[in-house]
Amino acid sequence: MSDFVRIETRGPVLLVTLDRPEKRNAMNAEMTLALDVAFDRLDDDPALRVAVLAAEGPFFCAGTDLRTGAGPHTERGGMYGVIRRRRRKPLVAAVGGPALGGGFELVLAADLVVAARDAWFALPETTRGRVPAAGGLFRAPDRLPRNVAVELMLTAGRLEAERAYQLGLANRLTETKDVLAVALDLALATCVGAPEAVAELFTGLHAVAAAGDEAGWAATRTAMTTLLSSDDRTEGNAAFVQRRAPRWVPDDDVRRTVLG
Repeated sequence: MSDFVRIETRGPVLLVTLDRPEKRNAMNAEMTLALDVAFDRLDDDPALRVAVLAAEGPFFCAGTDLRTGAGPHTERGGMYGVIRRRRRKPLVAAVGGPALGGGFELVLAADLVVAARDAWFALPETTRGRVPAAGGLFRAPDRLPRNVAVELMLTAGRLEAERAYQLGLANRLTETKDVLAVALDLALATCVGAPEAVAELFTGLHAVAAAGDEAGWAATRTAMTTLLSSDDRTEGNAAFVQRRAPRWVPDDDVRRTVLG
């Protein structure tokens, strides 16, 4: 299906593994299509009860590959083929390393999270002249205390896994070597309930969240549209490609004072 996404079944569990470690599992169009196909399969196959999203290498996911883009949004899944999907089956994120930008937003799209002790989470989009566009703008303040989420988005700071666990973002905290095993165990534990009951539970959860989500997506769309042709976004992209700090105008002197 894809050189960058591995898909396998383990009984009722669909294991989906991002496999582009040389690029920190940054999402491209091929990966988006592969995730869309994988989660369509989860939705449509009654033998599958739950999915685990894992990653190969030291990074979980660094978000969108800014050089190539992540491809178009898919009909059923939206960005990355999963971000706006209305699943009726649970998704467990097995986070064995840093998850930043869209990678963190993939985690925020999951229902349960297992994190390695040395993993960390970040939303650094403002340092590239952007805002979190894959749900982070409103899901991060929903899943974390609002002031913690706002600090992450304003400062591009890191949320270490242990604190994420203490704040309730992660369900389990474990050693890196055990992340996948613990995630698979947690996934299997979700299979004790009746399939239709679980499906209706998710239908209810989506219904409750719908109004807030629509407002969040509208706010995200407005912000991204405004920034699309901005000088800040152009400079942010250039800085990323050239591997340097961005030079904002007119407040670059302030940035140098703060960052040294």
